[in-house]
Amino acid sequence: MRAIKIVAGLVFVFLAVFVIFKEQTAGVSADAFVNARITTTRAPIAGTFELVARPVGARISQGDTLGTISDPLVDDVRLSDLVQQRAAAQAEVDRMAGTGTGLQTTIEQLRQRAASHKKERIEQLRALADGAEAAKAAAEARLRYAQLSLERFKRLSVQGVRTGESLEQSQSLAEVAALDVRYAQESSRIARINLAAAEHGILLGDGYNDTPYSQQRISELEVRKAEIEANGKAQLANLEALESRIRVERLRVNRLTSTTLEANVTGLVWDYLAVTGEVVLPGQSLLRLVDCNSAIVTLSVTERVYNGITLGSSAAFRMNGSSRILQGTVTRVAGAGAASIYENLAIAPSERHLARFDVTLDVPALREDSGLRCLIGRTGRVFFEERPLDWLRRLWS
Repeated sequence: MRAIKIVAGLVFVFLAVFVIFKEQTAGVSADAFVNARITTTRAPIAGTFELVARPVGARISQGDTLGTISDPLVDDVRLSDLVQQRAAAQAEVDRMAGTGTGLQTTIEQLRQRAASHKKERIEQLRALADGAEAAKAAAEARLRYAQLSLERFKRLSVQGVRTGESLEQSQSLAEVAALDVRYAQESSRIARINLAAAEHGILLGDGYNDTPYSQQRISELEVRKAEIEANGKAQLANLEALESRIRVERLRVNRLTSTTLEANVTGLVWDYLAVTGEVVLPGQSLLRLVDCNSAIVTLSVTERVYNGITLGSSAAFRMNGSSRILQGTVTRVAGAGAASIYENLAIAPSERHLARFDVTLDVPALREDSGLRCLIGRTGRVFFEERPLDWLRRLWS
C-alpha cells in the first residue's frame, strides 16, 4: 500500500512538472496589443480652418463632418473675364438675331411688292395681247376688203370699164393691208410670248431684266440673311462653349472658396494637427483618424517561437483582464527591428518589442463584434500552441 502511494505521488509530481513545463514553454507572445491603420485628413485648398469640436478618441462614422475650410479672397479674375466674354457673345447673338428679323421683314415686304408688280404686269401684258389680237383681226379685215376690191377692179378692167381708182392703187392697198396683217400677227405673237413669260415670273422686253428689281433685292437679302444665320450659329456655339467654361470655372472657384471635410473611415479621432482659426495650405495635415475596420493585433515573440510560425498559422488572442479567447490567423511575419511597418499604425512599438521578432495577427472578432470594435491599444497575449490547461480555461470561461 505504501509503495502504491509512493508511485502515485511520483506520477502526480511528474504530471505537475510536465504541465508547468508545457505551460511555460508553449509558444506565446511576450506582449500583444490591438492596433489599426491611421488615415490623415489633409487640406484640399488654402484658407481658414474651422474644426468641429470633438474630444480626442471620439468615435466617428464615415461621412461625418470634420470641419470646413473657407477662403473669401480666392482668385476669381478668370471667372470675371469669362463672364464678360459671355456678355459680349450674347450681345452679338442678339444683334445678329435682330438683323435677321429686320431682313426677313424687308424680304416679306419686297415679296408683296414683287407679287403686286407681277399681277399688274400680267394684267398689262394681257391687255396688250388683247389689243394685238384686235389689231390683227382689224388688219385681216382690211386685207380681205383690199383683196375683194382688187378682184373687182380686175374684173372691171377686163370688161373695159373705167373707174376713178386705178388698178395699181388697189394692188398697193392690198399689199399694205397684207403687211399690216403680218405686223399685227407678229405683234400678237410677241404679246402672247410676253404674257406667258410674265405668268412664269420672267419679264421680257426692252429695258427689262429676266426678273424685276424687287425679286433681285429679295435674292440679295436672302443671301445676306443666310450669311447672318450662319454667323449666328457660330456665335451661338461660341456662347455655349463659354457657358460650359464658366460652369467649370465657377465650380473651381466655389471649391476654392469653401470646402467641407468629411471622414473617410469609421473609427476614432486620433490626433488634431491644426486648430480652429488656423490658416492652412493645400496638402497640409489637419487631423488623423483611426480606421477601426482595419483592426489587427501586433505582437512580438522569441526567435524560437518565431521560427515555428508561418503565414496562415492559427493563433489565439486573449486580452488582459478577460478570459475570452479570440481566434486569429498570422498575416505578416516582419522579423526583428520592424519599426517601419508601424509608421501608418496607431500604436507604435516599444524598444523591447522591436528587440524581439514582430508578428501581425488578423482577428476578425475585433471588427465584427460590436463589443470589441475600436479597442485600440488594448493589450493581451497570443498563444500559438495548445497548452495542457486550455480545457480547464475553456470550461471556466
